[in-house]
Amino acid sequence: FNDSRLLGNESYGSVFQGTLLDGTIIAVKVFKFELEGAFKSFNVECDVLRNTRHRNLVKVISSCSNDLNFKALVLEFMPNGSLDKWLYSNNQYLEILQRLNIMIDVASALEYLHHGNATP
Repeated sequence: FNDSRLLGNESYGSVFQGTLLDGTIIAVKVFKFELEGAFKSFNVECDVLRNTRHRNLVKVISSCSNDLNFKALVLEFMPNGSLDKWLYSNNQYLEILQRLNIMIDVASALEYLHHGNATP
């Protein structure tokens, strides 16, 4: 977990790129438990994502925990980068049809999370 592998920072943790022994590239979200609410966030994400199956949502491969000081989620790696980068970067360009398709996909995923998933 060094800065050269850092993909981004989130409110309760940092996301790093990694590689499994079989060559599969993964993203690992490491939770920062010195931040208030991180422990609860980890538990909620595990509960929700464990049974979530939707084509527009990143897949959780596994979770890691060795003690109270280290907890992480092992996630499917998205090779094209973050949606934020594509929408707001000066270096990336999306045509209006691509943006419309992204909006439809995001709406579909949100609808699933709110109405199609057993755990709201």
